[in-house]
Amino acid sequence: MGCNLIGGWAHARDLIYAGSLFKAYNNERKIIETLLLAEKAGINTTFMVTQYYPTFNKYKKIYNGKIQSICQAMLPDNDFFKDINLAIKSGANAIYIQGGEGDRYMKAGKSDMIFKAIDYIKKQGFLAGLGAHDLESIKICEREGIPADFYVKTFHHDKYWSAQPEEYRENWIIDQDYGTIDHNKIHDNMWDLYPSQTIEYMKGVNKPWLAFKVLAAGAIEPKDGFRYAFENGADFICVGMFDFQIIDDVNTACEILGDLKKRERKWYS
Repeated sequence: MGCNLIGGWAHARDLIYAGSLFKAYNNERKIIETLLLAEKAGINTTFMVTQYYPTFNKYKKIYNGKIQSICQAMLPDNDFFKDINLAIKSGANAIYIQGGEGDRYMKAGKSDMIFKAIDYIKKQGFLAGLGAHDLESIKICEREGIPADFYVKTFHHDKYWSAQPEEYRENWIIDQDYGTIDHNKIHDNMWDLYPSQTIEYMKGVNKPWLAFKVLAAGAIEPKDGFRYAFENGADFICVGMFDFQIIDDVNTACEILGDLKKRERKWYS
């Protein structure tokens, strides 16, 4: 389960109120109710950010929850390991470098810093992953032998209305400033710019792939996005859900996993 809805990261294109609406709905009580419902529905792992561990751990204490957490860690320049250490202290089961951070360091040619972070996490006794929006980040990690245990990579098709026109897509543009009003520019509306390239490259990657943004932040129907992700190589999917979506989404995922017909990539877990 994803955690963006908890934090108000709505990815609502140019709707300026959506983030505050999400946070108003997902108060502490609602977050706890959502985690309980998710666990009862069979979800055993959620993504988490360090700032929401107090609520997450409160839920686990109240309900004796067993749900695991994979924490996305930032890598601040002024205190590089701060977020990693906080994730460990908060009780994370595994840690990965947040996708925007992974891209930021890789784009700047600082893959050595990603190695430093991955190596540090592993030396603390945790599984360490690399998050990425741009496939180039995964390619660099593989090419340079950075020992990530798993990858957290965006993955969705582009057959939805608000997708950026293909002729205007470029590498490394997903996390740029969204201040433009040019409809051909990226504007918090797409997270895998080259899905066919992702499919082909990940066929040769022998590590677990946790796909996120599989519904393009609500633009793709679950039955469509889930099937696309699993049939094209994802080993796991991370899906941000409101409480009222959980049961339907879990049932949809189970139905699709029981009826996969076109998957070529081996399963890794």
